Amino acid sequence: MAGLDFEKPIIELEKKIEELRNFVSDKSIDLSSEIKRLEVKLEHLKKETYGNLTAWQKVQLARNPKRPYTLDYINMLMTDFIELHGDRAFSDDKALVCGLAKLDKEKLVVMGHQKGRDTKENLKRNFGCAHPEGYRKALRVMQMAAEFGLPIVIFIDTPGAYPGIGAEERGQSQAIALNLREMSCIATPIIAIVIGEGGSGGALGIGVADKVCVLENSYYSVISPEGCAAILWKDGSKAPEAANVLKLTAEDLLKMEIIDEIVPEPLGGAHRDPEKTAEEVKKVISRNLKELKAKSIEELLKSRYKKFREIGALG
Repeated sequence: MAGLDFEKPIIELEKKIEELRNFVSDKSIDLSSEIKRLEVKLEHLKKETYGNLTAWQKVQLARNPKRPYTLDYINMLMTDFIELHGDRAFSDDKALVCGLAKLDKEKLVVMGHQKGRDTKENLKRNFGCAHPEGYRKALRVMQMAAEFGLPIVIFIDTPGAYPGIGAEERGQSQAIALNLREMSCIATPIIAIVIGEGGSGGALGIGVADKVCVLENSYYSVISPEGCAAILWKDGSKAPEAANVLKLTAEDLLKMEIIDEIVPEPLGGAHRDPEKTAEEVKKVISRNLKELKAKSIEELLKSRYKKFREIGALG
């Protein structure tokens, strides 16, 4: 495990502990006290490191390729998943998956951006950057969910919508704008969770929800730190400074009332214990679904509209 620069002391200590354990297993030597001492030191180092992360370090964790993706959460949390394909106009976008599933006994619609684990899969999934047909597919499935009275759970994880010529020719901005308008009046509960990157309109295109939650080491921003640095300072190396200025961390977003809840992650990030992270995500989904289903559709839509209209209000 290579790890990020700020994680290297932790990884080196973990490696040393593992080497000692392997050595002890081959020799009749008792090094338990030394191993215990190093384990205590490791735990302290982890708390000190991960408890004081900068905004840029959190962005780096959010991009970790070992973090659980949408299909991972679906497989860990849900049963009877049936994927639905196509926008009925152009094609099926593999960067945005949609389908029917069950969370315990709750029938629902689930969707989210999907990245790849290797180069081949990333090319297939377009690195989680959806095309207009992906957003049209998502809207089609959300409208179907409302028709059948199914709640919607959304996993957001994208650097942004695909900016290529083909996507622009097929109406990328119009597709996202349409989703923003239509999601505001989808007559069923919607929960959105940012599980990694929450980049710009690509994230917001499936992010108009009654409850917007963000994993502890994820980010949600109008632009990437690199893009912001390139525009403001004409220097991409200032991305760490831009990340701090953008106020894109879960803590900043909650303080500004842009999101509703922070989902805790295991120490070191979701990739260090995906199952535990999934348990926390399930708790958040179940609790919020119960709360939202207790409201009338009229109350739900009024609250959703008010929630987004108040974002960015001054005084």
